[in-house]
Amino acid sequence: MESRELEILLSEEFREEVERNLGRDANSIALDRRVANARLVATEVKYLSRAAKKLPTYYAARAILLPLAFEQSSSEACAAHKPLSGNLAIDLTCGLGVDTLYLSKRFQRVISIERNEELATITRHNLHLMGVENVEVVCGSSEEFLEGLTSADLIYADPDRRSAEGKKMVCLEDCSPNIAALLPMLKEKASNIVIKLSPMFDITEALIAFGEGTSVEVISLGGEVKEVVAHWSRTPRTQTIRATALGSGSFEVAVERERSSYKGEFDPTKYNYLIVPDASLRKAGIVAEWCRAESFDHFGAYAFSPTPPREGTMGHIYNMVSAHAWQPKKLKSLVGGRIEVIRHSFPLSTTAICKALGAKEGAGDKWAFAEIEHSMWAFRIE
Repeated sequence: MESRELEILLSEEFREEVERNLGRDANSIALDRRVANARLVATEVKYLSRAAKKLPTYYAARAILLPLAFEQSSSEACAAHKPLSGNLAIDLTCGLGVDTLYLSKRFQRVISIERNEELATITRHNLHLMGVENVEVVCGSSEEFLEGLTSADLIYADPDRRSAEGKKMVCLEDCSPNIAALLPMLKEKASNIVIKLSPMFDITEALIAFGEGTSVEVISLGGEVKEVVAHWSRTPRTQTIRATALGSGSFEVAVERERSSYKGEFDPTKYNYLIVPDASLRKAGIVAEWCRAESFDHFGAYAFSPTPPREGTMGHIYNMVSAHAWQPKKLKSLVGGRIEVIRHSFPLSTTAICKALGAKEGAGDKWAFAEIEHSMWAFRIE
């Protein structure tokens, strides 16, 4: 970013131009010769409109949103969920400062490290707009900053998981900063370490990588896994795996606990409800334990219950209208021209299912498909 462009973004005139054009189509703004710095205004309006849901505090403050930093940032809902508090927190990967913003609400002081000078300047500006006064944004490398750090209550990092070519990275040693290499130093200098991992990161590998005193939490929002977070604490504790569906609840198991599963024979006539466990439970690999705690029976990828599940259950609850063995010729007479397909652990794709049933995917009757005890099943649900 050129210094002139940064100067424009920080100006009051630019802020007023953005305010006048909020709600307009970004492409129309970019082509409007009446708009000063139309390209920059169009981009800002575009990302502010997206921020209204993902970053509502930033939207309300009319914060400056750089596209790449916005795409890589945590949502405010996820950032607000992190529960730790104390005197000093270090955010090694500042970016737009979303996690920094919420750390500032729970820690007396926060130091946030951003290696890009322009982004550091913009984040200081945004935090000022939001009235945050207990954060220091330092421009530099996290590795160099850590060398001079004595101690902290928390060190947090959301490493950059994209290569120079834009490829998404999963392994800790491939990300920036290299958390795998820094981990021994982090453990020396912080009472707590919280690292945001790739949603594709293996839960067991995370527990091994961070060692004793580690808990791993999978966080979902709107039925989609948003974050996998590893939390190491210097205080001795049992390793745990937690699944959290924001807005619904959490479920946690101790790693050393014996894993459970339902061993009975599947009889669909016993059940009135089919439950699709939340994505956080599935990613965390603790669906069976959750089913036992909720008094559900667990078959395949689903939970089943003869009685109504409690309010706030971590999953989608459906009335089970009927259950059928996967026999496409017989099922054709039961399905309409369009069906809504729900499939987990089923060997056929949605396209193949629709083709076999002579139906199109779309708004219509809901059908769930699963492989249970080496047999394929179709469930009409509503």
